[in-house]
Amino acid sequence: MSETVIFAIIVVVAIVVTALITWFAAIAYRKNIAEAKVGKAEDKAREIIDEALKSAEAKKRETLLEAKEEALKTKNEIDKEVKDRRSELQRMEKRVISKEENLDRKSEAIEKKEAALAKRESELEKMKNQVSELEAKRTQELERISGLTSEQAKEYLLKTVEDEVKHETAVMIKELETRAKEEADKKAKDYVVTAIQKCAADHVSETTISLVQLPNDEMKGRIIGREGRNIRTLETMTGVDLIIDDTPEAVILSSFDPVRREVARIALEKLILDGRIHPARIEEMVEKAQKEVETMMREEGEAATLEVGVHGIHPELVRLLGKMKFRTSYGQNALKHSMEVAQLSGLLAGEIGVDVRMAKRAGLLHDIGKSIDHEMEGSHISIGVDLCRKYKESAIVINAVESHHGDVEPQSLIACIVQAADTISAARPGARRETLETYTTRLKALEDIANGFKGVDKTFAIQAGREIRVMVVPEQINDADMVLLARDISKQIESELEYPGQIKVNLIRESRVTDFAK
Repeated sequence: MSETVIFAIIVVVAIVVTALITWFAAIAYRKNIAEAKVGKAEDKAREIIDEALKSAEAKKRETLLEAKEEALKTKNEIDKEVKDRRSELQRMEKRVISKEENLDRKSEAIEKKEAALAKRESELEKMKNQVSELEAKRTQELERISGLTSEQAKEYLLKTVEDEVKHETAVMIKELETRAKEEADKKAKDYVVTAIQKCAADHVSETTISLVQLPNDEMKGRIIGREGRNIRTLETMTGVDLIIDDTPEAVILSSFDPVRREVARIALEKLILDGRIHPARIEEMVEKAQKEVETMMREEGEAATLEVGVHGIHPELVRLLGKMKFRTSYGQNALKHSMEVAQLSGLLAGEIGVDVRMAKRAGLLHDIGKSIDHEMEGSHISIGVDLCRKYKESAIVINAVESHHGDVEPQSLIACIVQAADTISAARPGARRETLETYTTRLKALEDIANGFKGVDKTFAIQAGREIRVMVVPEQINDADMVLLARDISKQIESELEYPGQIKVNLIRESRVTDFAK
């Protein structure tokens, strides 16, 4: 090994040793420095702890002092409050003692009053017993004097009270009825009289015959024709009976159908004017007369709607209205009656304030069923309702048609107006004729209704059935009962009979005493 290598190794070793020494020296130095710092920190920590202990001790002493002061203050306040409470309790105790003394005095007074009341109650009981004994003696004395027992006297008293109440009730009913009738009659009369005054209609009484005047009596033979062929043809074509008798220069046409009778009259008059009377000519004239009558019916219907002021009616209904010109009911012309009802309905509607046009329309069509009621089955009301429904009339008109005789309930004020107008037109003097049989039946029904009531002696229907006079038995019916009896009779007449206008019920109670001087 050369010296250079050895020298290099020595140098390396020296460097390593130097480095190790330096490292250890640095470690030792750092350790000394750290220990010095830790010592200083410990000393400082001890100083801080000592100062903290001193401060805590001082704070403790201060806190104790404050707590003692607060406790002393609280104790003083509690002592003061206790003292106040004690004084308050003493005052309350005094008040309670005072109240107890007052209660004791009051209880003593109440006991004295109770004793006085008990004594008074015993005295009252004695007085009640004495009163009961006196009442019993009085009842016995009254029974002895009157000759009636208490039950009989009670029954008599109840009957007296019942009669008085009955009399007062009858008087009250009469007063209320009189007052209501006066008010209702006043308004109704105003409406009806105003309507009647504004409506003026001509009425002609129709019959079942027509008279055709002839220029001379020779014309009768020409109408009869050879072997009666002309008259047979005319009767066959028209359905009318020709009566050729001794009446000078006249031929009588007889038929229950006024339309047929009118066709025959027109055809016969045309034949008389033409002078050519034979079967072929008769057939031709009858056909012309039928067309003329159809035209006449339509024109009459249109004239009626124009006169009344009702428009928009179906043409077939207008024709049927014209046909009513040849229809009568109880001697009253049906078309004139319908027009009169329409006018009255319009006037009444104007007075009340409802639709005047609708009222006129319902009044004009209310008897439309009479135009064909002799041609088909059913009443004129059902036929009229069917016709109105068929030709699209309103529900108000249909209800007025079906309710104007009370078959159904009226559903509008217009239906009630039509009822009233129909009654006014029918009840007008001279408007209708009754057969003798119907007249006597109605009078007998009136008398039978009144005679059916207890206490009625005799009944007389007078004034053509517009008034009945009822003679009552005075021993069974008194003056108060008469008011109720008259009301009951009127109600039964209203429910059982149909009549135009009104019927007056007069009750007569007559007492007679007869004696003889000997």
